Order: sequence, then structure tokens, then C-alpha cells
Amino acid sequence: MKSRIHGSGLPLRGGGRPVRKRTPGSADTRRWVGGLVGLIATLLLAPLALIMSASPAGAVDVLCAPKPGESACISGTLRTETGVLPNVTIKVTPETGAPLTATTSETGKWSVEVTQEGSYTVTIDEATLPKDLVTTGEVVVKAQFGKTSPALIEIRTQSYDASTSKVDELIQSAASGLRLGLLLALASVGLSLIYGTTGLSNFAHAELVTLGGMVGYGLINVQGINIWLGGLLVVVICGAGGWVQDRLMWQPLRRRGLGLTQLMIVTIGLSLALQYSFQYIVGAQTVRVLIDNPTVHKIGPITLTNQSYVAMAISVVVLAGVGYALLRTRVGRATRAVSDNPALAAASGIDVDKVIRLVWTVAAALAGLSGLLYALVTNGIKWDSGLQILLLLFAAVTLGGLGTAFGALIGSLIIGLVVELAPVLGMPGDFKYATALLILILLLLVRPQGLLGKPQRVG
Repeated sequence: MKSRIHGSGLPLRGGGRPVRKRTPGSADTRRWVGGLVGLIATLLLAPLALIMSASPAGAVDVLCAPKPGESACISGTLRTETGVLPNVTIKVTPETGAPLTATTSETGKWSVEVTQEGSYTVTIDEATLPKDLVTTGEVVVKAQFGKTSPALIEIRTQSYDASTSKVDELIQSAASGLRLGLLLALASVGLSLIYGTTGLSNFAHAELVTLGGMVGYGLINVQGINIWLGGLLVVVICGAGGWVQDRLMWQPLRRRGLGLTQLMIVTIGLSLALQYSFQYIVGAQTVRVLIDNPTVHKIGPITLTNQSYVAMAISVVVLAGVGYALLRTRVGRATRAVSDNPALAAASGIDVDKVIRLVWTVAAALAGLSGLLYALVTNGIKWDSGLQILLLLFAAVTLGGLGTAFGALIGSLIIGLVVELAPVLGMPGDFKYATALLILILLLLVRPQGLLGKPQRVG
């Protein structure tokens, strides 16, 4: 027979021990959430691990391996916007002694092993470069035993240095900014929809972009699958990953009553788990989806690869399809209703959980497509690219207005243009991302709700 301790309100078991109710903040819940994060990370990365563990379609670069106390390595990858540069001669000159040479592989990689610590000057033999390319000089690298030191040499198209006018440079940079903005928009629209329907700021969303690029590299480069079929598989795999996330993690956590701050911390944990899993499975190198050397097509002062034009066209078509679905279909109207007022939408007969799961699935599929195109047409993607991409995504979503898909589109285009135009307008290249964030801060000082956001009363 149950009894109660006077004044405690806790029922007693037979042994006289009070029965305590479990709360969402209990140790069991924390262990449960941690286990879920690990399970979701495993499920998301299982296809990538299977793809990368199979036999590669092409040869693997044999790079230098530094030995502690004996040797060091200096390495790098020669790449331009139009692709990698094979068969280019690299000279590595020590402070005293004869220079060492290396030749870039078919993937543009090179490495040199040195047996003395100290500073080395790395230069490119311009005679081995294509006629339209020039280097910006030399770099000095410090070698330490047991470590690999990267040597990053910038290569530019010769027309930018002499014969190209400032207006032509601005037009070229604007075209590159439009391309970047469209790729960011694919991911930021999904991030904005997730925020609009759940109120959750998903810090792991950029890792889905990285996942798309990594899976695309594994399917297309490693396995040799046709690029169109591989792209379709990337979208399906990433979309399935979004469905799994909501079904196994986010829906149970919502039903247990976890607050948005707790859920946001879970997304940070998932982001870190995915990042280091990428590094473990794929490695620390930058990967880029390439079938062969891309063809460059020039339209007036704009010079881009054919892959870039195709990627931009795909982005426009997909974004237009998402916009049409949001405005003209029943599912889109239900999504907007849940975003405006979930309780009222549920009272109107809308299955809120199904709508949210669909949003997670579509958002993850769009992020995967964005990552595939990003790895295809830019300088590639690596295990920690999500950190940089995440800042740009949140800047775009905040600039356009939190929770508004069309605001995210406009914000992404603005951020893309600012990032690419900043160096041409005089900003140092390393500060171009900081320039985008500065524009965001200045706008929010004037319009806190963003460009398309609705003002809210406080108090």
C-alpha cells in the first residue's frame, strides 16, 4: 500500500523509498539524447562510408609521409576556377642548398620530402603553366620534422592582370557572386523553412551541404557513376537522411518537451560529430567532383566553366520549383500555415508532424544538392567546410528575414555578391566573408527583422 512522506508529496514504494518522477533534464534523458546523436550521425554517414570503402575508379595520389625526427613534407594542390592543373613543375628551394622539384599529378597534387628543418621558398615554373595563367609570386613555408606544411600559391588568369578593365573585373566577380548566391540559396531556403516551422536554428545544416559534396565525390569520382545519376542519388540519400533525422531524433525530442535552446545544443553536437566523421572517413584533403577538365565558355567579359552555367541553371529551376510549391500547392499552403501558427494549423486539421517531416526531408535534399554543385564548380569541399558555409547561410537567412524562404533567397544572392565583389572593391581577400557579415550587421541596425521579415512588437 502506498503512503506519502509528510510535506514531500512523493509516493513511497514498499521499501520506504520515495518515487521520483523523471524530468527531461535527467541523466537518463541526456544519455538518450547523446545516443540518438551518435545513431543519427552513424545513419547519415553509413552510405558515405560504404561508398568510400569500395574500390576507387581511378588512381590514388601517393603523397609524402613525414617522419618524426627525420623528415618533413611540403605539399599543395594547384587549382583554378576552371579545374586542377596537372604536369606543372614546382620548385622548393631551401635557405642553403640546391632546389628540389616536383610535378603535379592528374589531380593537381604535389609533395616534396625535405630532410632539414627551416624555411623553404616555393615557386612555380611558369613555363609549365597554360598560356593564359600566371602566378602571383612565391610563398615561404617553414618545415618541421614529422609535419606536412601546406604551400598555397595563387594562380590567376593573365587577362586579370593587364588587359582586363575594372568594369570587366566587376562584371566577372558579379557573375561569380551570382553563382555562389544561387548555391547558398539552395541550402538557406531549407534552413529557413526548418526555422519557420519549428523555430529551431539548425547548426548541423551546413554539414548536410558537406555530406552532399562528399557523397557526390564518392559516387561520381570514386565509383565512376554517371554525373546525372550520381547527382540524383545524392539528392535521394541526403533527403532520406533528413527524414531519418526528424523521425528518430527531432520528433521524439519535440514530444518530450525539450526547449529550443536544448534542441539547438543538440544540433551543435550533431554538427561536431559529422565534421570529425567526415575527416575520419574521407580524410583532411579537399575533394572536388570532377569527371575531366571542364570546358570554359566566355560570354562577353564573363568567363565561367560550362559546369558553372549548368549548376546555375539547375539552381534556378529547383528554386523556382520550391517557390511554386510553397505558393500554389496544398502542401505549400500547409507549410506556410504551420510556419505562421502551428497550433491553429493543427486545429484546422493539418498534420503538423507530417509537414515538419516533409520540410526536414526537402531541406536536407536541397542541402545535398547544394553541396554537390558546390564541390563541382568551386575550389572543392573538405571536412570542415561546413563551418565557413554555416556562417554564410545564417547571414543569408538573417539578412532576408528569419523563417521566410523568399527572404533567404534574396539574402543568399546579396551575400554571394558581397563575398565575390569585396576583393575587387579593395577589401583584402581574407576579409571577404567578414565583409558579408558587416553588411548584415549594418542592415540589422536599420531593419532588425531583415529584408522580408515582419516586425514584431516586444512588450
